[in-house]
Amino acid sequence: MISALPSVVNIAQRAPSAHANASDRADDTGHGIPRGAGGKPNPDTSAQAAAELAATDRRVRAHEAAHLAAAGGLAQGGANFQTERGPNGKLYAVAGEVSIDLSPGRTPEETLSRAEQVRRAALAPADPSAQDYRVAAQAAQMMAEAQRELITQRTDAQGSTGAAPDPSRRAIDAYTRSAGDTVGRFNLFA
Repeated sequence: MISALPSVVNIAQRAPSAHANASDRADDTGHGIPRGAGGKPNPDTSAQAAAELAATDRRVRAHEAAHLAAAGGLAQGGANFQTERGPNGKLYAVAGEVSIDLSPGRTPEETLSRAEQVRRAALAPADPSAQDYRVAAQAAQMMAEAQRELITQRTDAQGSTGAAPDPSRRAIDAYTRSAGDTVGRFNLFA
């Protein structure tokens, strides 16, 4: 789940529960130990449930690790996991989230760079969640705004000089500035 705060978003993963009917199978301690006939623990079902939870744990941790790796310095701490106790007493991650700084940069260029990194981080896992797609969309919107601002700045700069710079004029100016430097150069007209 992503909860949008002013400058931080959470990219989250919630795995389908391995205990769809945990209340039907739970013991009186609430640990979700599968029960067989007569209310006794069923070792086959317990082992299967633990294996399912272990697989979910691996998927969730890999998903959040992909976000962290791509987020780099924009990640606000590590991943946070929601856990569930398995029939074997071990805790397994069944959901996770990574908080990422979504604040704009000091310049449009920096904002564009940050937004691109947020988008990459949101879509980094092999199986992006709906929340991941929402964060990627927020980042894309941020990128579009930064690009509009860059275009506006360039248009304003061109307007203050009267016209767009001529590419051939820039080449001539660059050649003229470097004409006094003959080290490593040769004269085509000599």
